[in-house]
Amino acid sequence: MYTEIATAAILGVEAHSVRVEADVSDGMPSFAMVGYVTAQVKEAADRVRTAVKNTGLSLPPKRITINLAPADIRKEGPRFDLPIAAAVLCAAGRISEKSLENTLVLGELGLDGSVRGVSGVLSSVIMAREQGFSACMIPAVNMEEAQNVEGVRLIGVNSLEDLLDYSRSPENYESPQAEKRMDTATETIPDFGDISGQEEVKRAALLAAAGFHNLLMIGPPGSGKTMTACRMPGLLPEMTREESLEVTRIYSVAGLLGQNTSLIRNRPFRAPHHTISPQALAGGGRVPKPGEITLAHRGVLFLDEFPEFSKTSLEILRQPMENKSIVISRNAGTVTFPANFLLLAAMNPCRCGYYPDMNRCHCSPRDISAYLHRISQPILDRMDLCVEVPAVSFEELQHSAGSSVTTAVLREQAEAAVEIQKKRYQEEPFYYNSQIPASKLKKYCPMTPGGEELLKQMFRKMGLSARGCHRIQRVARTCADLRGSEIIDREHVLEACCFRNAGKKFWEQ
Repeated sequence: MYTEIATAAILGVEAHSVRVEADVSDGMPSFAMVGYVTAQVKEAADRVRTAVKNTGLSLPPKRITINLAPADIRKEGPRFDLPIAAAVLCAAGRISEKSLENTLVLGELGLDGSVRGVSGVLSSVIMAREQGFSACMIPAVNMEEAQNVEGVRLIGVNSLEDLLDYSRSPENYESPQAEKRMDTATETIPDFGDISGQEEVKRAALLAAAGFHNLLMIGPPGSGKTMTACRMPGLLPEMTREESLEVTRIYSVAGLLGQNTSLIRNRPFRAPHHTISPQALAGGGRVPKPGEITLAHRGVLFLDEFPEFSKTSLEILRQPMENKSIVISRNAGTVTFPANFLLLAAMNPCRCGYYPDMNRCHCSPRDISAYLHRISQPILDRMDLCVEVPAVSFEELQHSAGSSVTTAVLREQAEAAVEIQKKRYQEEPFYYNSQIPASKLKKYCPMTPGGEELLKQMFRKMGLSARGCHRIQRVARTCADLRGSEIIDREHVLEACCFRNAGKKFWEQ
């Protein structure tokens, strides 16, 4: 007897529809599986047979053939265990095929018949809704995650016995209650008031957070670069529900959602070590998985000791910084991962860290130049803001208590600017000033004659590229928003140019 059950495979962060076709026919007893399946999926034969036996059922001693279609999509992982078991039981006449009609099924099986959680459930349920499935049968532990999607019935199961109960009476079946999972909105973030002095750095951090601009900090060891970076999440605007679903979907596919998280509400903050491989940063492997760039989507990617990263890793950043996505190509196909992140980078001006203080710096001019030029001009051109972080004086340390520039103060200013942007871009597919396409800069970045004249002078004096000029306009737009001005004036352009040019002196030596 032939039967068919719907399920889903994950490619990148997207779910793709898969049909589990099962045929039970006369012949030598066997359990064959085809359809571009990995060794993990083939192992499902033993898991399914044993789980069915331990549930109190038995499979007929016949030839069982499983095909996972379409055959051009690679299937991997244990998520196909439950649909394979359901298809075999339907083909063997143990359960009604009609009960699973128009229902997407996924889950991992234990040998005792228990159903375990799998990754990528959110993407699978979203796909099921888009393709018109009426219901999704998923592991009960994934119910909280899946409930973020409306418009499709969710059927939670803890075991094969639950599947049997559902098949007998789909209308009366009640899903077992999973343990309540929480969101991530309770994280504690350090306060900017802990940082002594560094008012210019705090201003740069405010601009970066308010407009989602990339920021590069240059300064000697111990000046507060990492402290500033760790406090940045406290300034970032709250994610919209759409953004939260995007991020949760990525972490679900990556298997990083966590047992106590149903929806990620805080913006991601990823800080990989400088020894990270290019593949781990960008995503990849034989079967592409999200890398740190994608895990920082809608949040912050903090790269400390920026020049210490390998040249390949740094150059990988160029495409996603510009296109807000990263494309990974393998023999099996091409996968596109989202990569709309705020790049926050920190670096010393030389290997010892004390240049240009020649009383403390022991690097030769050649060493300094070689160290700084590990950061290529195309990468620097993509940094909206650059700020020098000087060493803190003794007087600033002594009077650090009770700083008026706290996270609460800065966040209030950032939120006001973000609200202005939300209203301005409510009809657009983007949210923040840093995302304004070049074709719409004239519309959303109107300038006074004085501001336009200054930008023209700076374009020539600083030798700006077209990209650099556009980034100054976007930062100037954020400067104007922070001051409540609809028109970009000369002072806004001047501040944007100052932050653009702050680190130029190091590379000109």
